[in-house]
Amino acid sequence: MKNINILKSKAKRVITIPALTLSLLMATSCDKEVLELTPADRITELAAFENAARVELAVAGVYDAAQSGFYLGSFVNNRGYPFGAASVEQGDVRGEDMFNHEAFYALTYENNYSPATANNQHMWETLYALINRANVVLEALPAAATSKIITEAQLKEYQGELLFLRALSHHELLVHFARPYDHTADASHPGVPYRTSAINTGARVDEAQAQGRNTVKECYDKMLEDLNTAEGNLPATRTNAALKLTRATKGAAIALKTRVLLHKKDYAGVITEGNKLVPTAAPFVSPVGSYTLTATPDGPFTTAGNKGNSESIFSIDNTTGDTPGVNGALPSMYAPTGRFLVAVSPIIYNATFWPADDTRRTLLTAKGAGTGFYYTTKYKDVATLTDNTPIIRYAEVLLNLSEAIARTSPLNPRALALLNAVRGRATAPYTLVTMVDNNTLIQAIVNERRIEFLAEGRRWADIHRLAVEGKYVYKGIPQKVGPKTAVTTADYNAASGVVRPAILGVPAIPYDNDPNSFKFVWPFPSTEVSSNPVLAGQQNPGW
Repeated sequence: MKNINILKSKAKRVITIPALTLSLLMATSCDKEVLELTPADRITELAAFENAARVELAVAGVYDAAQSGFYLGSFVNNRGYPFGAASVEQGDVRGEDMFNHEAFYALTYENNYSPATANNQHMWETLYALINRANVVLEALPAAATSKIITEAQLKEYQGELLFLRALSHHELLVHFARPYDHTADASHPGVPYRTSAINTGARVDEAQAQGRNTVKECYDKMLEDLNTAEGNLPATRTNAALKLTRATKGAAIALKTRVLLHKKDYAGVITEGNKLVPTAAPFVSPVGSYTLTATPDGPFTTAGNKGNSESIFSIDNTTGDTPGVNGALPSMYAPTGRFLVAVSPIIYNATFWPADDTRRTLLTAKGAGTGFYYTTKYKDVATLTDNTPIIRYAEVLLNLSEAIARTSPLNPRALALLNAVRGRATAPYTLVTMVDNNTLIQAIVNERRIEFLAEGRRWADIHRLAVEGKYVYKGIPQKVGPKTAVTTADYNAASGVVRPAILGVPAIPYDNDPNSFKFVWPFPSTEVSSNPVLAGQQNPGW
């Protein structure tokens, strides 16, 4: 049986559970060793579940895999794959609202990736490594409960946490490596392999390699099944203030369902789930978890490290000594006092739908010291890089629900009220009189998401889910400001609606009827297809 390491960082203890082959995403060379907890260097998987403390470590280890996967075969300078920082950075630079003006994310930003590109390779590898860790622990938990090592209540809670992380990971894979749900009428087009079994023996390796890609519909059905179970198993809240944000809860499972269902275009489903967290009228305070919008738009980002507020539903914990590192952490990449790598783009800064007096401009962006660019101030800890990574906030649930209502009930006052709850804390709210028709309302909701979730990695996900419709976003990969372009402060003209054509150096790629349209989805990495003949034969077209 494959051995595992028992690990301890300064802030938390984790277990790393490698799989058997690199193609299945956790090579032995990627073992992360920080500090031994026992005299033995390694223990078996069975021993890892021999007491309650070790079971807790095993579950914590899955969260650690979400925060800090390997990069180029090493856990040192892991760069925050998949969710410690990389999911935000890749989600932003695949879109047009953040301006990548250095070489760090150039291949993603300029749409020049290939099966050998490190960014998409490591997103694939670390997401499947995370899924496999979750599955290893899921399969071991029932025996621990049967042996009375953990209680039935603990079993259910742990299972809920792991199913939440499994669903979150598969959705991230679909957003990057598969076409949107509505690419075909019945979503029968290829998705990704949805892994529900641990890959920890030779027989399991063979089984996994024979599986191939599930359809997109199958993937969504399985995600929702995981999240429904998670919702039933998870607690509504946690007594530990830090864990309320960084360990899955019932509210997190419901919130993620609203996101998944919105991508599925199951608007009735979004409304059903959203209503569990959102009252019918203001004030909007969730009956599950007591989530509510902060009074000002910077509220989720004002506490030290973004570690305590009423709005965050689920975040990834970054702590001193356990961060994505200077080459990956969000404050290092994004802050106006950091390394000045990813700035706010004039495309969004100058958009007419973002009012010049909107306080998100003054509270959440700032000009970089000695530069002509504006940066986000959502991530402030440049010194120790401990800012939590936001995954889902109550503001997103409100806007998910707002869009779903608008899609099913034209010019509905509740849809507008939910939109204004987010918008109204930063600038003047909309009125129904200003909405020419229902398309205007839906466009306003989509625009609001661009402002509210700027620098939180949500832009590509919205482009992905809306591209086929091609009505509220550009139908394809949008045009962007060119890298290393001579952008100056003069190019930032709030709400002007004008972007100097000379700085738009990255051309748009239409969703279809274009030689480069295949770039809308990332290729399966060469490390995967070189060792997995089934997926090699199912590579995304064009690659």
